[in-house]
Amino acid sequence: MSAADLQGRRVAQVLATSTGGVGTHVRSLLPTLLRAGAATRVCGPAATDELFGFSTTGADFRPVQISAVPGDPRAVAALARATAGADLVHAHGLRAGLVAALARRVGSGAAPLVLTLHNALQPGGGPRQALLGRVEAATIRSADLVLAASGDLAENAWRAGARDVRVAPVSAPPLPPAARSRADVRADLGVPEGRPLVVAVGRLHPQKGYGTLLDAAAGWSSGPSVVIAGDGPQRAELAARIAAEQLPVQLLGRRTDIADLLAAADVCVLPSGWEARSLTAQEALRSGTPLVATRVGGIPELVGDAAELVPPGDAAALSAAVQAVLADPERAGRLAAAGVARAATWPDEAATARSLVAVYRELLGPAA
Repeated sequence: MSAADLQGRRVAQVLATSTGGVGTHVRSLLPTLLRAGAATRVCGPAATDELFGFSTTGADFRPVQISAVPGDPRAVAALARATAGADLVHAHGLRAGLVAALARRVGSGAAPLVLTLHNALQPGGGPRQALLGRVEAATIRSADLVLAASGDLAENAWRAGARDVRVAPVSAPPLPPAARSRADVRADLGVPEGRPLVVAVGRLHPQKGYGTLLDAAAGWSSGPSVVIAGDGPQRAELAARIAAEQLPVQLLGRRTDIADLLAAADVCVLPSGWEARSLTAQEALRSGTPLVATRVGGIPELVGDAAELVPPGDAAALSAAVQAVLADPERAGRLAAAGVARAATWPDEAATARSLVAVYRELLGPAA
């Protein structure tokens, strides 16, 4: 693959609101696309550019407010204008994918549409869930190619009638080296000497299973301290419960020192109800931090035997797994070593982006 495989081709990346994995992934693709010669534009809410700095890479950024309203006509019209003339449109997530599919119809465009599935619909019933299921299937069928972040998402896309589906790993960007010592971090967090530290990282959202983590922590009054790095819609609810039950848990908010937290942790916990290719799991294994996670979505295929896996929503199993690792230094050491070895087999951000360049080249064919 030459350095100018996409020379002169106009590529649009589309995303909805993101404060984590999707925005991080899109940001990681841009340098490689630009080096490949693509005229690259990112379309999404203005807040995403402020958070992830898409425009600082040299990519063109166009604000398009993709709301939670499925197929919002204003977003469709704005995206049709922003992607006019694009040779290929790549939408990340179902909300962005639906708006991109409708914008292609409005603009009568013929550019290939690539859809990356980063997340699954949350389980549930009722008319709204049924509607979302139909919207998901229609969006998947509208794409020329569906890229799935995990095997279960790929299977779901095939069932929905996708034309072409491929598993395309989403790689976490490498964390910087820890800047502070383990002792300093623990002191800053107020963790007493000799008390284990359990760290969780992720958006405060029901999908992440923090209610289960709090259930487990309720039995740890004289055991480990727990810190959760992240922000989101559940913050007030979780904070109220922590205060009411006097749980040994701190909500740290959004943090930029995840490397420090993982280096200071005795265990990283990922209690999610569902995950594809969790960035937190990748970061923990790369850092050599023992991981206890739920056996959901793409987690088993990602971590193999390099983590302790428990059923989702099972606080007793989560608690037992965490305490078993904390009580057995040899077991913790084996998990840490296995995690580093497992992480070495994953493609990095650059390899992921190069694979995407090859996919675009395949869809676009030879340049005119």
